[in-house]
Amino acid sequence: MTGAFRHVGIVARPGRDSVVTTLQDLLKILHGFLVHVVLEEETADLIGYSGQRASLGMLGEITDMVMVVGGDGSLLRVARAMARYHCPVLGINRGRLGFLTDVAAQALQEGVEAVVYGNYTIELRFLFECFIKSEGDQIQQGLALNDVVLYSGKTLHMVEFELFIEGHFVYRLHADGLIVATPTGSTAYALSGGGPILHPRMDAMVLVPMHPHSLNSRPLVVDGNSEIKIRVLSREFQPMVSCDGQEGRSLAAGDWIYVRKYPHRLQLLHPPQHDFYKTLRTKMGWTNTQPS
Repeated sequence: MTGAFRHVGIVARPGRDSVVTTLQDLLKILHGFLVHVVLEEETADLIGYSGQRASLGMLGEITDMVMVVGGDGSLLRVARAMARYHCPVLGINRGRLGFLTDVAAQALQEGVEAVVYGNYTIELRFLFECFIKSEGDQIQQGLALNDVVLYSGKTLHMVEFELFIEGHFVYRLHADGLIVATPTGSTAYALSGGGPILHPRMDAMVLVPMHPHSLNSRPLVVDGNSEIKIRVLSREFQPMVSCDGQEGRSLAAGDWIYVRKYPHRLQLLHPPQHDFYKTLRTKMGWTNTQPS
């Protein structure tokens, strides 16, 4: 049991009728608990909300916590914005997988009531910050809760690059790209690339080559405080780098990608009885039968 929440922000993903229905149900529940509610501006427009609204960034300053109605992609966007404010985030699942949004719509009343009145756990998840160094200039590319991905863009060429970890040269490789993932991101793109699943509390990161032109290239798990440097060598085309699947940035030969921990961590809320391994069993289709 921890502190209760009296000022709650809400962000919802537009585009699905189920999201609108869940959002309306959520508002009724919170108003019934006499909670002060603030909707993110686009979310308020979605249902014609006449109450208080604010920008996504402002929610982190004026609310005790933020609820996200949607899928993991919706939560990623909110997480990147809320981490710097140390504002806790709760995910209400209206997407497909829901590794991060673990309050089911069917259990909305119970899950929200428990969390609002202080019956929850907090999990701290670290993010990456990504910088590009090009011709001497250093540019911040963005933040990532899941992963930073080097990829070939719209071409069918392989990317040539060099990888350095903590200043140590690791390898030079031709591949479709490279995924650098947090423990949170280990169940996302990195998993489909053949990477291992990391427990969310691990202080580690995983590097997964994408379809490498080498039978000996394997995923690497390294310390979470490592600084990753990638030097782009491809000259025939411009590969790209993306944070959490956001719009990518074009790179030129000689550019460097720097990936390291962001100083602020996401506070991810879970309702009672949350079980990471149960989530894995459900999402991965593992057997649900315990041995006798």
